[in-house]
Amino acid sequence: MKIIHIDQKYPEDWIRVLNHIANLFFEDSKLRVEPEGADMSVSFAYQVGDNFSIATKAILTVDGKQYTNDYSIKYESVATGRELNIRMKRALSHVFLDVLEQHTGVHQQWGILTGVRPTKLYHKFRKEGKSEREIAELLIRDFRLSAEKVALLKDIVERQLVTIPDIDQIGQEISVYIGIPFCPTKCAYCTFPAYAIGSNRKQGRVTTFLDGLHIELREMGKWLKNNNMKITSIYWGGGTPTSIEADEMDSLYQTMYESFPNPETIREVTVEAGRPDTITPEKLEVLKKWGIDRISVNPQSYTDETLKAIGRHHTVQETIDKFWLARESGMNNINMDLIIGLPNEGIEEFQHSLVESAKMQPESLTVHTLSFKRASEMTRNKDKYKVADRDTVAEMMEMAQVWTKENDYVPYYLYRQKNILGNLENVGYSKAGEESIYNIVIMEEVQTILGIGCGASSKFVHPDTGKITQFHNPKDPAAYIMTFEEAIGKKIEFLDELYKV
Repeated sequence: MKIIHIDQKYPEDWIRVLNHIANLFFEDSKLRVEPEGADMSVSFAYQVGDNFSIATKAILTVDGKQYTNDYSIKYESVATGRELNIRMKRALSHVFLDVLEQHTGVHQQWGILTGVRPTKLYHKFRKEGKSEREIAELLIRDFRLSAEKVALLKDIVERQLVTIPDIDQIGQEISVYIGIPFCPTKCAYCTFPAYAIGSNRKQGRVTTFLDGLHIELREMGKWLKNNNMKITSIYWGGGTPTSIEADEMDSLYQTMYESFPNPETIREVTVEAGRPDTITPEKLEVLKKWGIDRISVNPQSYTDETLKAIGRHHTVQETIDKFWLARESGMNNINMDLIIGLPNEGIEEFQHSLVESAKMQPESLTVHTLSFKRASEMTRNKDKYKVADRDTVAEMMEMAQVWTKENDYVPYYLYRQKNILGNLENVGYSKAGEESIYNIVIMEEVQTILGIGCGASSKFVHPDTGKITQFHNPKDPAAYIMTFEEAIGKKIEFLDELYKV
C-alpha cells in the first residue's frame, strides 16, 4: 500500500479518479490529506481561463526529490457543471500521470484512460466528424495514449464498421443475453455466476431455475413480439450453458424460438460452451438442430498444471478432443479463449498455448490478461498464486499480437479491467468475417442488451440519447427463483419507458 499525501481536500470524485491513476503504478494506493506515514506527497494547482481553457500543474515529492508537470488545454466552447468537472478531472489526471511516470520510470501506454471501453472514445470522435489524424492527435496529446494503442483502436473500429455497417443506427434493435448460472466447478479467477451444478441439482435448484427461465423467456418474448422488436444477436452465457443436460438445452431453445419475434432476422446466436468437460455429442446435436453453430470452447491454457491450479477440472487433451468433436459436428464458428499471466506461466508456457492454437485455427481467439477481480478466490488468496511480472506480461501480449497477424486474425473488440496485469487489455481477434456481433454491441454500448436468467444484467440504452440505465437479475439461483417474476415486471417498465410504449 502506497500512502500519497495530497495538499488539500478535493471533491470525492476527483480523489477517486486520481486514485485510479496512482493504482496504475502501485498495486494499491491511498490518497489522504494527513501527512503522517506518507510515502510521497503531491500538490496540484488548477485554473479555468476566460477563453474556455484549463491549466493544471502537479508537484510530486518523494524522498526530497521533486517531479513537476504543467498542462493546458483550450476548448472550443464553454463548459459548466458536469462537463466542466469532467474536463478538470481529465486535466488533473494528465499532470498526475506525468509526474508518476517521471518518478517510477514506467510509461503507461493507455495514458489517463482507466475505463473499460476505450474504443467508445474513438467512436465518439469519429461520429463528431473528426478525421483519423485528428483523432490520433487528440488521443496522444490530451489522453496520453501511445501511438501503438491508438493504432490498435483504429484497426478495431475499422473492423467493427465492416462487421456492423449500421452500427450507428443499431440502437433501434435489441440484443439478448441469457444466463445459465451453473458450471462443473468454479475457476479461481472467476466472479461470474458459476454455481456447482452437481450439488444444486441434488437440491432441486437446477430444475426450479429452468422452470423460471422458461417463464421469463416467454414473458420477455411476449413484450418483444407485441412491440415488433428486431433482435440483433442472442448470447447464452453464465456460468456454462452447456453444463445442463442436452434435453434441457433443447427445451430452452424451443421456448426461445417460439417466444422471440422474427427469428429469421436474428443475425447471430452464440452459446458459451467454455468448459470442454461439459461438451457431449448429444449437446452438439441439439445445437445443430436449432441452427446454432457459434460456440466457445475455452482452453485458457494448454498446460495441465495450470488448469489444476485454477480449478478447471479438465485436461488439455480434453480441450483438443472437444474442439475437433465440435468441428466435426458442424460447429463452423468456434471461439477459444487464452489468458495471459495465469499462475506459474511465463513466456514458454504461453508460446506453447499459441503453438497448440495454431493447430486448430479457431475462427476467433480472445486473448485475456489476468485481472484480480475483487470477489475471486485468486484475489482472496493472492499469496497462493504466483503470476508473471509487468514486463513478462507485456511480452506475452506482444507475442499474441504477432501470432494473430501471422495467422490472419484481425482485432475486432477490446475491453479493459481494473487490477489487470501490466495495465494491459483484453482483445478479441477473429478471422475476417467471423467476428462476434454480440461482443461488439455490448462493448460499444450501441443498443439495449436485455438480460434474462440468473446473473443477467440488462443495459437499457436510449436509442436517441445513448443514456444507459442498468438492471441486474440476482446472481444466486435461489434468489432468482424467488424474484424473477418481479424482475420481469421491472424490465417491462424500463422497456415501455425507453420505447414509449
